[in-house]
Amino acid sequence: MKSIFFYSFAFLSLLFLFGCKQNDAIEKTKISAVANSIKYAKGLELYHYQGFTVMKVTKPWPDATTEFTYILKEKYGVVPDSSKQYPVIPVPIQSIVVTSTTHIPALEMLGVENTLIGFPSTNFISSSKTRKLIDAGKIREVGVNESLNTEVLIDMKPDAIVTFGINNNNSTIDNLKKSGLNVLINGDWTEQSPLGKAEWIKFFGALYNLDTKANSLFTSIETNYNNALALANKKTTQPTVLSGAIYQDQWYVPQGESWVSLFLRDAKANYLWKETKGFGSLSLPFEKVFEKGKNAEFWIAPGDFSSLKQMSESSSHYTEFDSFKNKKVYSYAVNKGPKGGIVYFELASARPDLVLKDLIKIFHPELLPNYNPFFFKKLE
Repeated sequence: MKSIFFYSFAFLSLLFLFGCKQNDAIEKTKISAVANSIKYAKGLELYHYQGFTVMKVTKPWPDATTEFTYILKEKYGVVPDSSKQYPVIPVPIQSIVVTSTTHIPALEMLGVENTLIGFPSTNFISSSKTRKLIDAGKIREVGVNESLNTEVLIDMKPDAIVTFGINNNNSTIDNLKKSGLNVLINGDWTEQSPLGKAEWIKFFGALYNLDTKANSLFTSIETNYNNALALANKKTTQPTVLSGAIYQDQWYVPQGESWVSLFLRDAKANYLWKETKGFGSLSLPFEKVFEKGKNAEFWIAPGDFSSLKQMSESSSHYTEFDSFKNKKVYSYAVNKGPKGGIVYFELASARPDLVLKDLIKIFHPELLPNYNPFFFKKLE
């Protein structure tokens, strides 16, 4: 009798162990079988499963060695045990606090701007649609990104707080997490490719369970961008372009691998510092810039100046360039919101197709005869 019991127990134990291993194998197979749905962005990954999504922010800041993983769980979704080590956030969220103006366009494009309940330094927001919500008292001030008001945020209890970081040492974010709030790091600002930045709309689409809408919006932007690019590729001539301005006795020009430089390349312009390495700005003495850029045909993005008079009053050196003399200086700083916020800073990363068309219109106007530039305006 004992032997029968022993063999029965052993057989059942083997079945149990085999079943557990089989379930683990099935779970691992399912996890590994799903492809990342992100196409251009280098710092974002999205893996969609039945009932939940794995979101990874792989480049939260430049040269980051830290990654952030979030599990976005639908109402009846079942999250595997292997994924429960990460923050689990119920979706769709119903309220949000964001900390960068670049996040505002994504909310508006998705039609969820009414869920925004907090923002640091609201005067920087340019969008008229979101400004109406601010004026109506529906969006509260929550400090500044580096020092968010913890007490206010705990009192507000948003479903998600989307912030950004320059490193992994932010005690405010740590305290908010300890208080039980869902804090997500957004790294859209580290992206260098125009379409890579724009694709971060899918980050917000996943939070609201609006992935289909986010994908559709991005596909439209991607198509518009590529159509404009194909149009520009017809040109064989490339006008020379100067960029940047003087700050504290040094001239800062976009480096050759920067976001701005890539736009100029795609618009078929010969940017004079396109061969330099780096993604930020290059600091140069005036003499070096003048030597190379004196005869440049166009001057794009001369800092935050909004008139030639402002430029000449700031530095007489500006008036020595041919592009200034010929009034071929174009700035993004003319188009401002009601509180003085520059629209370009808020919207350009979400709409690279408009930026590219602006530049094509400037350099090759015959390609877009009926188009009126949205961001860049000719300085008078």
